[in-house]
Amino acid sequence: MRRIRYIFRRVKFTYIKMTLLTLFCCLFFVDGYIPFEKTGNNFFHIFLNGTQVGTVGEEESVENLLIAARKNVASQSQNLLFMEVEMSIEGEEVLWGYVDDEKEIIANMEKVLESSVQKTMRRAYTLKVNEYMVNLASRDDVLALLQAALDKYSGEGKFAVELMHDEHREFDVLTTQIISVEEKKEQEEKASNNYKDAGIQNFFEDLGETEIETEEKGFSDFEYGLLSMDFAEEVEVVEAYLPVNQLTDLETAINEVIKEQEMPAEYEVVSGDTLSEISIKVDIPMEKIVEMNSDKLKDVNSPIRVGDKLLITIPEPELSVMRVEQNYVEEVYDADIIYIDVDEWYTTKTEVIQQPSSGFRKAVVDVTYLNDKVVSREVVKEEVVKEAVAKIVKRGTKIPPTFIKPVSGGRASSGFGPRNAPTKGASTYHKGQDWAVSKGTAVYASCGGTVAKAGWGSGYGYVVYINHEGGRQTRYAHLSKVLVKVGQKVKQGEKIALSGNTGISSGPHLHFELLIDGKHVNPMKHIK
Repeated sequence: MRRIRYIFRRVKFTYIKMTLLTLFCCLFFVDGYIPFEKTGNNFFHIFLNGTQVGTVGEEESVENLLIAARKNVASQSQNLLFMEVEMSIEGEEVLWGYVDDEKEIIANMEKVLESSVQKTMRRAYTLKVNEYMVNLASRDDVLALLQAALDKYSGEGKFAVELMHDEHREFDVLTTQIISVEEKKEQEEKASNNYKDAGIQNFFEDLGETEIETEEKGFSDFEYGLLSMDFAEEVEVVEAYLPVNQLTDLETAINEVIKEQEMPAEYEVVSGDTLSEISIKVDIPMEKIVEMNSDKLKDVNSPIRVGDKLLITIPEPELSVMRVEQNYVEEVYDADIIYIDVDEWYTTKTEVIQQPSSGFRKAVVDVTYLNDKVVSREVVKEEVVKEAVAKIVKRGTKIPPTFIKPVSGGRASSGFGPRNAPTKGASTYHKGQDWAVSKGTAVYASCGGTVAKAGWGSGYGYVVYINHEGGRQTRYAHLSKVLVKVGQKVKQGEKIALSGNTGISSGPHLHFELLIDGKHVNPMKHIK
């Protein structure tokens, strides 16, 4: 009996050992388990945006699983989706382990990606004009904005804006095309009709139209009003996907684009200009022009010279509109000035040899506007009732000599014109410009020429006179030392003397005069 129990225990023990061995062996053949090999990491946990989504036995397969999950999520929407994706993989070496089914891993990834979709992103349109940009919610908003810019200058609704692909751009960029509403309707009607009679009938119709165009048109034959419209700047429209908080509502965008802004500009002074005339031309008060050009102008009486460039601001909208209007006018008109160039004269000299007389005419005029400003005017047809007489002007072509300040530094102590005599014997009408400088300061030729006088000049003390082209002469007085001789040729900027306090003088300074054709003029108006 004891022996039987012993044998039974041995058999039971052997059975248990065989069962465990069988189960152990099965681990290496059951689907989902991987065998243990000493090859480094062979078991990989996948984390997507911090969430574990599965485990695989090969790291290379993870990227393909993510691509499949993203495609599945993207296919659920017609819009472009923006998803936050941050994936990490943690590997380990194991004896055995269970890997997840690929379909299950993809499903887990989809759930994480769906929760990370940036729902604030939406399809939008970015409109760009020069440096100005605005983001709008739809294509219709873009068209409404552009149409509002047109309608500001055309209450008739004759023209409409269309968006079209810019053929000159590599990317999918839209630009604008403006077409008359009537022309658009005609094109649509023509496209919808089937012109089967395109033979001899159309030939005679075209011939008749050609004959009409060659006939002289009367004033009643013109269609007056708005002829054409276009934007002055290039308009670019690009589709984009943007956060909602970056979009501008249509009403605000229209106000930004249409409202006139202060745009910086430059005005170049031309012959005959005065500050008051410039103020009228640019429609800006003289005081404001002085304020904007404080480095050049002290007050409204400050001198200006031909070629000076003044900073001005012009009110303009972000998007400017060019338009052409055709009008019938009965007007007084002036003939163009006829100029006769005289090469021996300086450009500062002119002479009117025939006074003008205005004429009167009936005319058809095409006027081009930039916003509300007239930029050109073309007479298409005219009937002169009274012929205008042109103004004829002789003008010089030679550039006159230039003048520079004859001394470096110094304080302007006495200007040209009436004054209180600074010392006994001094003139009460000052014929030049004084600069207070220390004795011995270098004096330079204001312009190149020939020395006409060099020496003592009575009340002027020691002086130097220099003759220049065009009947001009400069004089330098109250000198302490003269460094040139009569008849000597000097260049502009050449050292000719030293300043002093000789003659009738109240202190060390340089007295400078400019004469044109023997008459004293204010030298400060000629010094560059």
